[in-house]
Amino acid sequence: MLISSRLATLVLASFLASFGCHAQAPTKTPVATKLETGATLPPAVAYRVEILLRGKAQLPPASTISIGPVEPSDVAGFHTINVTVTAADKSSHPIKFLLSDDGKTVAQFIKYDISADPRTIVSDAGRPSRGGPASAPVVIVNFDDLECPFCARFHDSLFPAITQRYGDKVHIVYKDFPLDQHPWAMRASVDVNCLAAQSPTGYWNLVDYIHHNGEDIGSDPNAKPDDPNTKPDAPKHTLDRANAQLDKLTREQGAQQKVDAAKLDACIAKQDTSAIEASKQLGTTLNIESTPTYFINGEKYEGALPLEYVFGQIDDALRAQGTTPPPPYVAPAPPAEPATPAPTK
Repeated sequence: MLISSRLATLVLASFLASFGCHAQAPTKTPVATKLETGATLPPAVAYRVEILLRGKAQLPPASTISIGPVEPSDVAGFHTINVTVTAADKSSHPIKFLLSDDGKTVAQFIKYDISADPRTIVSDAGRPSRGGPASAPVVIVNFDDLECPFCARFHDSLFPAITQRYGDKVHIVYKDFPLDQHPWAMRASVDVNCLAAQSPTGYWNLVDYIHHNGEDIGSDPNAKPDDPNTKPDAPKHTLDRANAQLDKLTREQGAQQKVDAAKLDACIAKQDTSAIEASKQLGTTLNIESTPTYFINGEKYEGALPLEYVFGQIDDALRAQGTTPPPPYVAPAPPAEPATPAPTK
């Protein structure tokens, strides 16, 4: 609601600035107030609060302001009041303000709890990992879509560079976030997780392969583009072929890792998406809308950002954990242009 948003965005600085520019005319009888918890604001103080809020939020004349009873506050010298605005038969949610104990100052601020370790914002528990152990000073959790071309480029370039630079100082895990517009992404997520249940190594090998060869998933390996018998409108990729190829790749990787083939086959056939949907729901609660989206010790980043920028964020996270990062990253120089031969005479 517009009224609510206008009030909710008031901050202490704007109040202080407004007092300096728009001083109210002094009254003949100064307000002498001492707020008490549970009491209703004295009419003179309530009136001053209402005048201030109407002016700051530009409320329509027909609106009404309701001020709740005085409540205790964690801020010394202040109590709390809750303000509700009603206009056109619609009411805002209660908006919290601070009111000084003498009734002369109104303030608003947002309080955040930062006591929890940011690394725990997104759990890495139960996921196959790369790099260092779960106790590593930096934990990176990436929400991945196996059919996403941006994820593929991100996976092929950034994460090998991270493990090469930081070694066991960084712990990397992937969570599933297959997008609805990618038809075989869910199948791929289910299959790689079937393999992960028995072989973390097999999981990463398969993730590597799918990301590196995603453009070929679903294509006909026997198709010959120059064959005159090939129909020009024949689809180059189909969902049925993609699903069959993903299942085949999963079984082949499972055989290489010597997993229980019957158990793997049963998991592939079941295609249980519940764990994938739970991962997607977690991503939604974290306001993830695209992939890749990843968290470095709880701080959110989106898209394939420049390598030197990501390294800088990891370096900062290491310092915050009391760990010295590697020497500053220096991007390699671009290859030299070949010399132009001198013209012959």
